[in-house]
Amino acid sequence: MIEIAVAAARAAGKIQRRYWGGTFGVRHKGAVDLVTEVDLACEEEIREVLARRAPGTAMLGEETGSSGRGADRWVVDPLDGTTNFAHGYPAFCVSIAWEQAGETVLGVVYDPTRDELFQAERGLGARRNGAGIRVSPTTVLADAILATGFPYDRATNPRNYDEFRHLTQRTQGVRRSGSAALDLAYVACGRLDGFWEPGLQPWDVAAGCLLITEAGGTVSGHGGGRFTPYDGDVAASNGPLHPALLEALAGATRNAP
Repeated sequence: MIEIAVAAARAAGKIQRRYWGGTFGVRHKGAVDLVTEVDLACEEEIREVLARRAPGTAMLGEETGSSGRGADRWVVDPLDGTTNFAHGYPAFCVSIAWEQAGETVLGVVYDPTRDELFQAERGLGARRNGAGIRVSPTTVLADAILATGFPYDRATNPRNYDEFRHLTQRTQGVRRSGSAALDLAYVACGRLDGFWEPGLQPWDVAAGCLLITEAGGTVSGHGGGRFTPYDGDVAASNGPLHPALLEALAGATRNAP
């Protein structure tokens, strides 16, 4: 199944490279929530690859929803970082996970601009372009670099602005790439020490969270409880930083204006 996921991700990435920087249709799902014809083309390509190589399997896709039957299914974001892509900003990827009985057992995140393929299988570790990866060794939050994102309902859900300010003051910096799947992959390979974001969807995080746990890191809800891709609010780290990250998120809530 990992080979099938890789093939599907690379096929979608090829479409992204072909269109990136060119002209394509864009429409608004919300004020800052875009979808392009490239999102749709990538999801269709992924569906075709999966139908050909794993016939009969179910899929949950960001753009076209659920198809097929069964408890086991693919969870797909065909183009994570659509706003970046629409503006020609090189931070976007394909994210594909395979879920069995509610558990993510494999995940692939592919960045076509850098030709970086991150993949993980439960119990078998995580890799980048075939080489094993591990989370960072950072142990002090003040030495850490984190990443986050902001929900689309920014007018009615301003919570992460307080968290962003609070964490920025307590770390070496907080980055905002616009692609949660890439941020999670970067935690897995040690480029980032941690990540948090409220209000995410399963296709945003399923593959990336498995990458982190298989690379030795920790993923939870903002309160520290067990996390599933359907929970929305995710906190992820290299592991040693996790208690401090959770405490800082709690402190942001307590100290919010």
